[in-house]
Amino acid sequence: MAIKINNINALRISLASPDRIREWSHGEVVRSETINYKTLKPEKGGLFDEVIFGPIKDYECACGKYKKVKYRGKICEKCGVEITESITRRERMGHIELATPIAHSWMVKELPNPSKISLLLNVSYKEVEQVVYFVNYIILSANGNKNFRDKEVIDLNNAKTSKNSRGKIRAVLSEIMKTLKKDSIDMSRAQNYFARLKDSSLPFSIEEVFNFITKYTGIRFGIGAEAIYNLLKEIDLNKELKRIETKLHKIEPHQVEFRKLTRRLEAIKWFLESKNKPEWMILTVIPVTPPDTRQIVQLDGGKFTTSDINNFYRKIIIRNERLKHLMSLNAPTIILNNEKRMLQESVDALIDNASRSKPIMSKDRRPLKSLTDHLKGKQGLFRQNLLGKRVDYSGRSVIVVGPDLNLDQAGIPAEMILKLFKPFIVRELMRKVDEFGNEIKPIAANVKIAEQMILKEDDEIWPVVEKVIKTRPVLLNRAPTLHRLGIQAFEPKLVDGKAIRLHALACTAFNADFDGDQMAVHLPITDAAVCEARNELLASNHILGPKDGKPIITPTQDMVIGLYHLSREDKGLNGEGTIFATVAQAIKFYEIGAIKLHALIGIPTQALASKELGKDGILITTVGKMILNEAFPSEFTYINNPSCQIADQEIIERNVDLREYIKNTYKLNKPIAKKTISNIIMMLYQRYNTSQIAKTMDKVKNLGFKFSTKSGVTMSVFDLPKYDKKHEYFTVADQKVAKFTQQYKKGLLTDDERYVKVIDLWSQVKDQVTGDVEKIMNDPANADNSVIIMMNSGARGNVSQFTQLLGMRGLMNRSYNYEQKTKSIVIRDTIEVPIKDSFIDGLTIHEYYNSSYGARKGMADTAMKTSKSGYMTRKLVDASQDVIVTEEDCGTTRGVEVSVIIDTNENNVIESLAERISNRYSMEDIFVPDSKELIVAKNEIITPEMAKRIEGLGIKKVMIRSVLHCKAKNGVCQHCFGHDLTTNKPIEIGSAIGVIAAQSIGEPGTQLNLRTFHTGGASGSEGGNIAQGFERLKQLFDMIPPKPFELAIISEVNGVIKAINVSDNGYLIEVANSELDEVVRYTAPFNAIFRKKVNDHVNMGDKITEGSVDINKLMRICGIKAARDYILKEVQKVYRLQGIEISDKYIEIIIRQMTNRMKVLNPGDSDYFIGQTISINEYIRANKQLLLDGKNPITASNLIYGLDEIPSHSESFLSAASFQDTKKVLTDAAIRSQTDFMNGLKENVMLGRLIPAGTGIKRRGNL
Repeated sequence: MAIKINNINALRISLASPDRIREWSHGEVVRSETINYKTLKPEKGGLFDEVIFGPIKDYECACGKYKKVKYRGKICEKCGVEITESITRRERMGHIELATPIAHSWMVKELPNPSKISLLLNVSYKEVEQVVYFVNYIILSANGNKNFRDKEVIDLNNAKTSKNSRGKIRAVLSEIMKTLKKDSIDMSRAQNYFARLKDSSLPFSIEEVFNFITKYTGIRFGIGAEAIYNLLKEIDLNKELKRIETKLHKIEPHQVEFRKLTRRLEAIKWFLESKNKPEWMILTVIPVTPPDTRQIVQLDGGKFTTSDINNFYRKIIIRNERLKHLMSLNAPTIILNNEKRMLQESVDALIDNASRSKPIMSKDRRPLKSLTDHLKGKQGLFRQNLLGKRVDYSGRSVIVVGPDLNLDQAGIPAEMILKLFKPFIVRELMRKVDEFGNEIKPIAANVKIAEQMILKEDDEIWPVVEKVIKTRPVLLNRAPTLHRLGIQAFEPKLVDGKAIRLHALACTAFNADFDGDQMAVHLPITDAAVCEARNELLASNHILGPKDGKPIITPTQDMVIGLYHLSREDKGLNGEGTIFATVAQAIKFYEIGAIKLHALIGIPTQALASKELGKDGILITTVGKMILNEAFPSEFTYINNPSCQIADQEIIERNVDLREYIKNTYKLNKPIAKKTISNIIMMLYQRYNTSQIAKTMDKVKNLGFKFSTKSGVTMSVFDLPKYDKKHEYFTVADQKVAKFTQQYKKGLLTDDERYVKVIDLWSQVKDQVTGDVEKIMNDPANADNSVIIMMNSGARGNVSQFTQLLGMRGLMNRSYNYEQKTKSIVIRDTIEVPIKDSFIDGLTIHEYYNSSYGARKGMADTAMKTSKSGYMTRKLVDASQDVIVTEEDCGTTRGVEVSVIIDTNENNVIESLAERISNRYSMEDIFVPDSKELIVAKNEIITPEMAKRIEGLGIKKVMIRSVLHCKAKNGVCQHCFGHDLTTNKPIEIGSAIGVIAAQSIGEPGTQLNLRTFHTGGASGSEGGNIAQGFERLKQLFDMIPPKPFELAIISEVNGVIKAINVSDNGYLIEVANSELDEVVRYTAPFNAIFRKKVNDHVNMGDKITEGSVDINKLMRICGIKAARDYILKEVQKVYRLQGIEISDKYIEIIIRQMTNRMKVLNPGDSDYFIGQTISINEYIRANKQLLLDGKNPITASNLIYGLDEIPSHSESFLSAASFQDTKKVLTDAAIRSQTDFMNGLKENVMLGRLIPAGTGIKRRGNL
């Protein structure tokens, strides 16, 4: 039964009832044989039987009586095989009728989620397991007997605990003996049992005792999955539900009992709502998967290899048939029970072999792969087969730079093009009609000849190849694809050699360099794919990066040096002060050598009439700048200095003597550096379309390459200026270090304090040296120095590298075991002896040895960081993949109030107000203070210019729209998100902003440092070892509570700090509550750094000591808004301190996913139950309806989930199962008969449908 994928609107998973399994089945498998070793044909009634699963060959029965498609649908009367396609062997299932009920191991096992059977029966998981595996008996019905209760487990195996159970059985026997006649046979039996139960060493048959008790009291005992099956069958779910609800109203939410009851309530509710029956968790029939999904393959030597699943099925069938046989012989109970236990174990192995204590092993001692193992992990069905697919029409090769390419071109080797475009070239070679409909003689008569021509690389094919490659672009991809710019489309260009040529400006987006990187090429096939590649993916469309909206095609390296050289100014050069009539004339004079490139010359402003120069006169410029401006569009601003605005000193009256003015008055402008080029691209972006920018940038790139060659910038050791002042600092520092050591020896300092002081001291020395080096670098006398040109232009190098080259290397990091149990609170990951020499001085043997430590740690850290950061990106994508822009305006009345983010510790601005509000919609009208002048109206976009103006007017707080409060039913709306940073226009409906947000946060993750580090000063002092960089990010997103030594103490009340006293185990802080007359006390460790002092006022949630705040505690005290603000501020702090800019709105999307669920504390008159988690929008909608109907509303509390937990609470079980905890997700989903409405991206990819985003939405006709 083939279902058309595109017709599926939703997918439901549920528990399969025995009848449903029989319905699926095409016959019972009764023999454990697979195929006959002589004929190699499937055995009848076996695991590969053609009668059950369908024919091996298309339209051919087993005996060969019927062959050909004309007999389709007929069943052969001789062998019983249906004449149909062999593909049915991938679809048809069989079944095995079990001789006894068997428990499904997912339902019994406790991890990773509470055992469902134990929740329903209210019997502990351990006890359920003991019953299922025939260790202990369970009471099915106590029949009102006071000695036993229903569902009590009788433990007779453990010598310690069996005493109690024996006592209870003896009590029942003594009651029975009172009713029996003295001389009867039953009396003597009862006395015998009674005596034997007293002494645990005497043998007796417990089965006989139980049968005897049942006969007289009606108490029913059971063992094995059958007993659990009977209990589940008899359970009254509605009665249980009422009982639990009554109990829940009597206890507080923070009690341990509360959590257990809510879990039971949830499980019972799921069964009731899904119409699943509890007894279906116990199997009486097992489905047999289609044989082509568990094939037997013949190897070369005549040997066979088989899928592990077949071994499991064989074991089950053998044990099942043996059990049936034993039952028919009325074998003793002990033998039957043992056989049943073995059958239970073999079914467990089929379902989940890896999580058994002793998994079934293969001959080479590896655990066999069971059904669960085929689903989970990177190699499982979800991630390997459904989400990852191999593609045809692709190739890969090493990349080299292509300086002659246009921005939307890529050079593809001829050999590769002939392979990739082969079918298209063949078609063109055989073409009989040209594009105008005229008949022409084909170049090749048939496919074979065409293929031969391609193979021989015949001269005739090249014009055809040139024509064919114009019809479609190629996609280039560089792994790892960390953000969407890792795949871009280019028009292919034939090149010689075997390397792919990449445009120099596309490198930043791909994070590519030419030291051996490889890239993959893919060819779009369908017309729709070609159209999408051209319109959406072409490299010339990707001008701005999505994470910060800054240009991503900014020239780098030698191009920057070329442009820097081109825009330099110098006085006293050949041709200075000459005035030229036109630009062309000036360039001509330069070309014949009459004037120098950097000489200051004049040109009348009329000669630049198309430029807006502001006033009339003579413009002072250089030939280099004229050449640079020729690359820009004719009406574009004339770039004459780094500010991109013409300064007053640059245009003079016509009657002024130019040579004298330059010599005496004119101040030289700085040349154009990398940052200025980035600003110029931004200006171009605001005024021109992408194709024009691409052409302009190609001209700029060519100029950069040309003039970097002419600049002759080289580098040698002797280029670096001399620096000797450092030795003065060293003498002073060495004396101080000796003093600290003395103090330590005298016991005035602890070793930790001494270490921290030494590290701080050398950090300060390094800072002094860095300051000196910076002065040398900025000295105008060194402006012509090649190395300094490299740094100042932004091409290569920074102050810290130059400090190491000519100052000192400073302190070195080393690896440190963070978990080691030392008494030291300080993390000693820095070697306390600094490297005083610079690279130019050369290192001593000791220094070299010390520095190799840090170098190796650096390599190890980079490798660790890459994998950790990749995993973080995966978690972020999974958490937010279903956030899609679905409507224009949700009409919410709530927004967020934003202000500048300040690092209170250092008093630095982390993110300005203008940065936070630009490209966002305002929540209210914004006026100029003390006047009625409107700057931005409510629900209007705040442009970057408006944002700067608002900040300039001194407005401190602004209310803006935010995804945190978006009311859109699925996804978010355009107004709550704001403008798209890559286009500066409203974000398009259908944009998958969840994925873009995840990529924007994850992609720079590799640049964050991995461990705590000492910056010197306060943060390096004791107790300053707060997780930073990547570890801090992980702490925030995964909701990991800070460790005790990095935890900040926050005030839970508004009040005043009364006292800070020293006690035995730290500081005792007393805060007087200003609202109630009470004092709240906190203890802080001795190494705590205080942010507040005695008599300071504190508000709820204020930090009293430095450190990281426990977010859940902050939410409890100050509510969800404070927690959200804190996460946002801290994440921004991590990135901005590393110089990485990420827009607030992306972080807000992730925070929204972390905080958009609530826990029901009181369901009021709704259908929800206590402890249920619902989304905030669901909560608001339900309460609105309840209040309109005059009913009691729901009360609920906010929850914050870490990234690991978000997917398991998503609406889609497919997406959750493909992330982590596959077993848990599928078990829960099946029990509640969960329906997946396919709203996210992953679930649609799995079913091979178009995703509900981007062009996928348009193609589906949703728009």
